[in-house]
Amino acid sequence: MFGTDRGQLRRVFFDSWRKQNQGESLDAMQQAICAIIEQHPEYHALLADEASLDRDFAVEDGDHNPFLHMSMHLALHEQISTDRPAGIRPLYQQLCMQQGDAHTAEHRMMECLGESIWQAQRAQRPPDENAYLDCLKKLLRKQDG
Repeated sequence: MFGTDRGQLRRVFFDSWRKQNQGESLDAMQQAICAIIEQHPEYHALLADEASLDRDFAVEDGDHNPFLHMSMHLALHEQISTDRPAGIRPLYQQLCMQQGDAHTAEHRMMECLGESIWQAQRAQRPPDENAYLDCLKKLLRKQDG
C-alpha cells in the first residue's frame, strides 16, 4: 500500500493526523487512517512528536509498535471491504456481534492476522488464507464454548 520503507509508512500516519488537526482536506485513505487514530487516543502524543518517526519499538523491551497496530487495522478494513480472503466479511460481522463492537472485534482478528503473517514469513511463502480463516472461526468458537 505504501511500500516497504518504514519512514515513508510512518510519514503517512503523521501527515494524515496533522492535516486532520489543522482542518485540511483528506483523501479517502487519510480519512481511514485518521478514523483509526481517533480510536487510539494513546497514540495521539506519539503522532504529535516527529522524533517518533525513527523510534524503534522492541517487543523484547515490552514495547508494542503503534504503527504496526494501526497498519493492521487498515489491512483488516481492506480485507473486510473486499471480502478477501473470501468469507472474512461475514466472520467479521459475527465477531462484531459477539464482541459488542467493531474495534474490539478487529483487535481479536489481529491475533490471527499476525499469526498468519508470521507463519508466512517463517516459511517464506504467501499467507495461507485457509489457515487465517480457520483461526478467525476458532475465535468465534472460543467465545461460544
